[in-house]
Formats: sequence, C-alpha cells, structure tokens
Amino acid sequence: MATVRRRDGKSSVVEEEKYVDDLVVVRQFGESIYPGLRPAGEVTRGDDKPFHAVINAENYHALETLLYTCEGQVDAIFIDPPYNTGGARDWKYNNNYVDVTDEYRHSKWLAMMERRLQLAKRLMNPAQSVLIVSVDENEVHRLALLLERIFSASKVQMVTALINPAGASIIDQFSRVDEHLLFVHVGAARPSRTTTDTTPGAEESVAATGNAGGLGEDSLEAGAKPRKFQWEPFQRSGGNARREDTKEKFFPVYIDEEQACIVGCGDSLALGVDRSTVDDAPTTTVQQWPIKEDGSEACWQLKPETFRLYLTDGRVRLGRRNARTGRWGISFLTKGHLRAIDEGELVVTGRDRQGSLVVEHAAGRLQSRVGKTMWTHGSYSATEHGSTLLRNFIPKRRFPYPKSLYLVEDALRYYVAGNPNALILDFFAGSGTTAHATMRLNREDGGSRRSILVTNNEISEKEAETLRARGFGPRDDTWKKMGIFEFITKPRITAAVSGSDVNDESIKGDYRFTHPFPMSDGFEENVAFFELTYEDKDIVRLGAAFEAIAPLLWLKAGGQGPRIDAVTNPWVLPAEGRYGVLFEADEWPGFVDAIRVATGATHAFVVTDSQAVFQRVASELPPEVEPVRLYESYLTSFEVNTGARS
Repeated sequence: MATVRRRDGKSSVVEEEKYVDDLVVVRQFGESIYPGLRPAGEVTRGDDKPFHAVINAENYHALETLLYTCEGQVDAIFIDPPYNTGGARDWKYNNNYVDVTDEYRHSKWLAMMERRLQLAKRLMNPAQSVLIVSVDENEVHRLALLLERIFSASKVQMVTALINPAGASIIDQFSRVDEHLLFVHVGAARPSRTTTDTTPGAEESVAATGNAGGLGEDSLEAGAKPRKFQWEPFQRSGGNARREDTKEKFFPVYIDEEQACIVGCGDSLALGVDRSTVDDAPTTTVQQWPIKEDGSEACWQLKPETFRLYLTDGRVRLGRRNARTGRWGISFLTKGHLRAIDEGELVVTGRDRQGSLVVEHAAGRLQSRVGKTMWTHGSYSATEHGSTLLRNFIPKRRFPYPKSLYLVEDALRYYVAGNPNALILDFFAGSGTTAHATMRLNREDGGSRRSILVTNNEISEKEAETLRARGFGPRDDTWKKMGIFEFITKPRITAAVSGSDVNDESIKGDYRFTHPFPMSDGFEENVAFFELTYEDKDIVRLGAAFEAIAPLLWLKAGGQGPRIDAVTNPWVLPAEGRYGVLFEADEWPGFVDAIRVATGATHAFVVTDSQAVFQRVASELPPEVEPVRLYESYLTSFEVNTGARS
C-alpha cells in the first residue's frame, strides 16, 4: 500500500491508502514533457477565415506550447488573472490564488505571474505589440513594478475603469467601484486615436468651467452642431516641459504685435545661456519665450526648423494676447490633426488673414480622440455587460466576475483597429470574453483578427465537494462536464458564433453601443477547441504521435484552411491549404513541385533525420514558404517543466 495525498478544499490535505499496483508513474519530477493538442470540437461559419483557438490547459504549459507556434507574432495580449483577494472561492481560478492567511501570499502570486509574463514577452511582436492586464488594488502596485522590471524598455501606463457603479462593499473600507488596466507598450505600440468615448461628459464638464484648453473633440449627438475646433497649445506642459528636458526646443518666437501675426523664430538657445542676452528680433516684433506662469523656463513642442516649416504651411496660429501677462496664445496642428483631415473627420475651409489654416469638424462625423486614463462609460459595467450579458448565451450557468464585453473590446480597439489581421492572446481566458470581443471587432470592419485563448477546466469548490460525495473524481466525465472549459467557455463562444444559446434557442437581445446588431445574428467566424496532451518523446521521434502534434503545425501555419490530421500519403498538401507535410523525404521532388504552384502556402514541414536532406528540400522551396524540420524542431522546442525556458 502507498499513501496518496491530495488537496481538498481551501487548505486541508486528504491522505488515502492506495494499492501500489493501481498507481502509474507518468513522469518523474523535472522530466521533460512534450505537449500535443487533442481536438475538442469546432464551430465554423467563417468560410476561409482563420480559426480562433481555445485551449483547455494549465496556462504555463500552454504558453510553452505556443512558443513553438507563434513566438514573436502576438500583436495584443489581454489577461484577467486571479486577483489574489483571498475572498470568495466560487472559482479558485478567477479571484483567489493564495490563502489570505498566508504571509507570503503576495510573493507567491507574483512568482506565479512572473513565470507566465516572461513567456508572454517572448510571444509578443517585439516591433509593436501591447500587453493589457486587468487587476484590482490588491496587487496593482506590485504588478506594475513587476511589469516595469520584465518590460524594462517599455512604457507602462494605468487606466482606471468604473466597472461597478453601485459599489462592492468591503468591511471597514471604501466601497470599490473600479478596477485597473495596466497597458505595456512594446516597441512602437501606442494607443491610436479612435471614436471611442471612454469618459462621456468629461470634455463638456471641463468646457463648462471655462478651461477647455485643447479638448473638445467628442462625438456628435444627432442633430447637434459641430463644436469649434481647438488647436494644440504650442508651449509644452506636464512631463518633460522644462527647458533642460528638451534643450533644442527653447527659442524665441517673433510676433508682430501691430499686425497680430507670427513672422518667424530664432535658433535654439544653449542650456546655461541667459535668454536676456539674446536680442536679434526683427524690428516691429517682440520675442516670446516659453515661460511658465511661475516664471520658470519651459519649452515649445517643436524644434526651430520644424516650427518654420509649420508656419509656412499654415499649421501655426496666433491667438489672443493675455491682458494680465502680456503673452500671446500660440497653437499648432499636430500630426494627429493632419491624419484626421486626411480621413475626413476635420476639414480645411481656407486660410485666415495670418495665413493659418481654418479647420473645422466635419458635420455629422464621429470625431476620433486620444483615450483618457479614467474610463467611466456605462458600457463597462461588469454586472450588466458581463454577468447579465453572459446569461443570454448560457442561461442558468453561473460564472462570477466576467469582464464587460465592451470594456475588453474598447481596450483592444486602441491597438488593433488598424490591424485587421492581428493575433490576440488571452491565457487567463475564463468565460471567453476576449474571443467574443475580437469577433465583435472583426464584425465592425470586416477584419480577420484571430484570438488564441487558454483556460482550464476547474470546477467550483462547492461543486467539487458535491461530486466527490457522489463518488466522482476529476477524471470522470461527470466532473469534467462541470469545468470552466466545458461548462462555460466553450458553450459561450459557440453560442456567440452561432447566435443560438446552449438550449439551441435563438439568443434574445441586441449588442449595444459601438455597432449594435441582434445577438441572434452570430458571427461569421471559425473556432477550434483543443485539450493539451502530454506526449512521449521517443514516440514523437518515431513519428507515431503525429495526430497529437498535427494541430500545432496547423497553428504554426496560421490556423487557416484545412488541417492535416493524419499520415495518408508520402506527402500531404490540401487544396487551398496553407501548409504541407513531407512524410517520406525520398518523395521531395513531387512535394516541392506542389508547393511551388500552391496558392497561399506559407509553411512546409519536412520529416527527416538528415540535416542535409532537409537543407536540400529547403533550398528548393519558394522564398515565401518557411521550411520546418520534423521532428527536430518540435523536440528541441518543448522542454516543459525543466525550467529551461522560465
């Protein structure tokens, strides 16, 4: 007999006596594990569009797996990890990671996150991608420091979102109404201007105080007149606004006060040189330097040479003279304004007497804007547009704390609106909101964005106790059917695509806000569901586990078109397929000929033990087709649980 220990409930450990003959050693601790994927169903309504993928797996192992299929290719990651509150335990996965009484709960949570974020970083496109993490106040500050350390070359910014206007009661504390989104900008990633109004009424409130500044580009209500266009102030404010912060942007602007116009500017003044020693202004003009109200030296938004070009082009404008300070208002048109002009949101109606462009909002057009760090739109309510909305798709099935569909959608829109082929990842997928939001974005503009979701199949603690009392365990189908993947995520996404709920009834209600339409319309999308498996290295090397790794090859080739699931011929290249597999190296000439004439093929997988043979085949392939050696590339990529890639 042997004593087997398992965790039962919150913290107790149950010991059971088992016959040794009934136990099977699957892997020694620390031994390499090689994953595969087992198909678990699909829903197809998107013709030849790429498939979204939903994987039932422990997410660390899944991230290791995805390094083989899409390392460096992910454009956006949205995750909603467990908040480590130590509170409710309905779903351990969603909001409770470490016991609240554990004095090391914060470090344990951070260690869990760090291992996964290190892998996520490798998956992200280093040239331009974004990581978005939703978190509450329990770990937000520690997580921000962790992100700044892992992504040391990236800008991390926090947005606060109003998700529960009614407030969640906390004993002896303020009622919580918000959560936070941490945005990590990798490479050239920046939030784009969108027509999304995350903070309705804010600009009107500012304007009502008589301090509108450079604001005022909000969407128009039906029948309303366009608001007067506001130019951008030319003197920098906020961060990096001191003279010493941007040395080349401290120079005099020459103003003809009698004619009320700008006639030019001087050169940059070296740091340390007193501006009072400079007196080269043309006659009839005065010099205006960038000076703050407290008398300290600031800087302009542009360098002198750029300012002169803008002045000639009519992109600089002189405003009114302040009677109290004697200083003139100077403003300019930004690159964002020019983009809005090109896109028809703004229109140029001529030039004024100074030669400056006359710019107006286009009547009847929604105006793009820069996002704000406080999101208060009613669409972000997690109750109404998370929990209540979810019940439309999976009636009578409970999943606590789902994100508002529209919150996730808007967060992603800032980064993938201009990329219709973006790859989006969520490895704490929960109910599947990220895939749902991605499909909404595709519906809005006809895009082919693809999401990969990772969730597990845990069940609630209460449900586990009930099932154990009935004699069921985690390996039983009755148990598995109640897990997150089987009971929530998979049916929710299937219902969203099909337009019919889990009872096969047409979904009632409409999507709201941006691009409303009936939920019963569904989406013209394709989704494939998988379960992560663990394969034997030697069996893989012998080519006897192709069925398990076949979905990985398909995902590596973009998850689009037919999937090669079995060895049926010496080589297989489906019609309209995106990849082919050469199983018998001696048959390479026919395989290469077929690849050459194939339309849209991107990958060729070559099964061979010979590096020389592989190189010969690779040299004959078209340059746009990536050669991959099997099973060597697979075996050297997967060393899960060894710590080699942590």
